[in-house]
Amino acid sequence: MRTRFIDTVVGECATRDDLMVLSGDAGLGVFDGLQRDFPDRFLNLGIAEQNMAGFAAGMALTGFKVFVYNIIPFVLYRCYEQVRNDICQQRLPVVLVGTGSGITYAPAGVSHYAVEDIGLARTLPNLTVISPADPLEAKAAARYALTAREPVYVRLAKSGEPTLTPEEVDDITAPRVVREGSDIAILFHGSIADEVVAARDALAAEGVRPLLVSVPLLQPLRGEMLRELLKGMKGVISVEEHFADMGLGGILKCLHATVRPPWNLRTMGVPDRFIHEVCDRGRMRERLGISSADIAAAVRERHREIAHG
Repeated sequence: MRTRFIDTVVGECATRDDLMVLSGDAGLGVFDGLQRDFPDRFLNLGIAEQNMAGFAAGMALTGFKVFVYNIIPFVLYRCYEQVRNDICQQRLPVVLVGTGSGITYAPAGVSHYAVEDIGLARTLPNLTVISPADPLEAKAAARYALTAREPVYVRLAKSGEPTLTPEEVDDITAPRVVREGSDIAILFHGSIADEVVAARDALAAEGVRPLLVSVPLLQPLRGEMLRELLKGMKGVISVEEHFADMGLGGILKCLHATVRPPWNLRTMGVPDRFIHEVCDRGRMRERLGISSADIAAAVRERHREIAHG
């Protein structure tokens, strides 16, 4: 996913002379081609994240389209003030590219996890927030970011994520149906996609086929389009590798309270606590209650409720 995003941006350098990529001493291998073919389009500003955000704002003010790349805690958390004041307040076309969404970096520990970043990003007016679920969504996010005239935050996983469908993604701002289904819908974004698909495959063997919808654009949410996709649903479950109340789950709760649709809502995400366990991502998801088995169990429970009226 990360490589597809970067390759899409680098591919535009041949026809555009306004693109600039800044790195905070991270992910240098993925920029080898950029440094070889367009050495004047890349700067490694080192471990100085606040400076990098201000530097990006300055370049944007002089006409550059700037991509700021780092792992999420260092592209958003450490330099929140500079992102807020220098970039978002001035509505500058800077793209914040954060890698390591959710617990991608397990077992590196809490300093490297990104399970509250959407909540933080949602506090920033003018900031578009995109959380791709597969390489094709990442490519579409890059195309969107390349033409955006306001700040964009893209959060990426980096573990060889599979594609969810063979079709190209034409509109990254729209919710995307990746598996057809009925009665129950599972809404998700980002790196949890593989667990959602695995849960759906297990349920299909039992004759239960929930609708799967990827929601890559989280701010601003395409609420009306999402409500149209959910017509006829009796239950909706949101799943994310993020604190549910600060991410998609919290957004959906606000939507549900406002429009009062006929479906009920259950949110699944990382429990609201610091993650002190140290283990690989698969076992971590089991401990956090967002594994494919947990998702399938939630769907079965709702299916039984529907069956019994």
